[in-house]
Amino acid sequence: MTSAYLRLVLGLMVLGLAGRAGAADQPRPNIIFLIADDLGYGDIGAFGQKKIRTPNLDRLAQDGMRFTHHYSGHNVCAPSRCVFMTGKHPGHAYIRNNRGGIGQGGSGGEGQEPVPAGELKLPLTLKQLGYATGGFGKWGLGAVGSTGDPNSQGMDRFFGYNDQAVAHNFYPVSLWNNRERVPLHNEAFSAHQKLAPGANPNDPASYAKFTGKEYAPDRINEAARNFLRENKDRPFFLYYPTTVPHLALQVPEDSLAEYKDAFPEEPYTGDRGYLPHRTPRAAYAAMITRLDRDIGRLLAMVDEFHLRENTIVVFTSDNGPLYDRLGGTDTDFFDSAGGLRGRKGGYYEGGFRVPCIVRWTGKIAAGKTSERVTGFEDWMPTFLELIGAKEATPAGIDGISFAPTLLGRAQSERPFLYRESQAYGGQQSVRVGNWKAFRNNLNPLPRAKAKGAASSAIELYDLKNDPTESKDVAAQNPEVVARLAAIMKEQHVPSKLWPINVLDGPAAR
Repeated sequence: MTSAYLRLVLGLMVLGLAGRAGAADQPRPNIIFLIADDLGYGDIGAFGQKKIRTPNLDRLAQDGMRFTHHYSGHNVCAPSRCVFMTGKHPGHAYIRNNRGGIGQGGSGGEGQEPVPAGELKLPLTLKQLGYATGGFGKWGLGAVGSTGDPNSQGMDRFFGYNDQAVAHNFYPVSLWNNRERVPLHNEAFSAHQKLAPGANPNDPASYAKFTGKEYAPDRINEAARNFLRENKDRPFFLYYPTTVPHLALQVPEDSLAEYKDAFPEEPYTGDRGYLPHRTPRAAYAAMITRLDRDIGRLLAMVDEFHLRENTIVVFTSDNGPLYDRLGGTDTDFFDSAGGLRGRKGGYYEGGFRVPCIVRWTGKIAAGKTSERVTGFEDWMPTFLELIGAKEATPAGIDGISFAPTLLGRAQSERPFLYRESQAYGGQQSVRVGNWKAFRNNLNPLPRAKAKGAASSAIELYDLKNDPTESKDVAAQNPEVVARLAAIMKEQHVPSKLWPINVLDGPAAR
């Protein structure tokens, strides 16, 4: 342990003791962070959805503030969560891509690339400040027994999936309760298979083997509610990274019945990588409505224990919606991206601009909307300022607190918001005001590399006048391109997971 890190830990211990000493007078507010998985900007009613019912989230928006220019940490799962819990954007954060099959310790082969010890400053800092910390859902930042184990990264309690690939099945054979594997009453089957040859795609019996007795999101929600109940008399951080509505399309029959005959349907037979479903559109809608119901149950407990005025609630998503009917989804039918260009895996707006709602009754004005540009790296400094522990904000992060905006005070514009991705061909994006720069093919896929693919020129969009990114105006604005290109080059720091500085290519056309 370095001397600098030791001084940080000791300092936080002092702050934590001070926070507990004053708890009787004015307890620090609780934090509930609800993060959906692959939910698009337009997938809930409060952000324009017309076909899927989300009454609890719509009510949350009425009682809180909507952010219409909020960006996930990345365009895929694990690195997005890493940005949230480290306060560092993807050019500085440790996890730069989804990397599976790196099981360690007692994981039984499960787990993604583990973050190093002490990396996830958000739960570690809140724990030192006296918060009970719990995570319920999908982890993806290190196997059980590794340095990225949730219990080693500040989580007092974790219940759910450690491995993102296992989370493709909503009826798994087991989940993790801290470092203990908890068996479920489900038969083992792969989440990646097709309908059996000769099976009737219109017969519900053909799909019977793709379900089980215990739906994992139900067990996870129950564990989250138990955590809230057990810690209602002390400050708590409840992190709820649900697996919904990520593939595969699986939902219990009682929820599916809510959308019976609601949409024109064509059976999906499993030819796009994930489990078949007889009514895929109804399944997608039902998964989101059931998630809304589960969130409603958590929020009802907040009211039951009279915690509403002392609880900050956030709802958002880890990246944009899926594309091209992958796994039977039809995000075009639902307008899941809310009219924005792009999908998960990309840095056009639809890939990483996500819905965001924040409620803190009595502190954040109800029914308000903010167009401030914010990102996942901003949550840690924002939370620490809101709970009165601004001095505990770690050094060296990229996040900027937007607590003033939440509390109705004037705040200067964010200087820039930077994103990069090693995957999907390698991409960079930076937003400065209404200008958005994007380029692709920085890490060409093998097929593209074999064809001699070169880094693409920078595209430039004026999001104020062209929110759907339909017109590249780079040629008309070379000085803007040069300014944003300089930020792109400066903000990428080579890492273990992306060691080559591939971002030195041509800045403009």
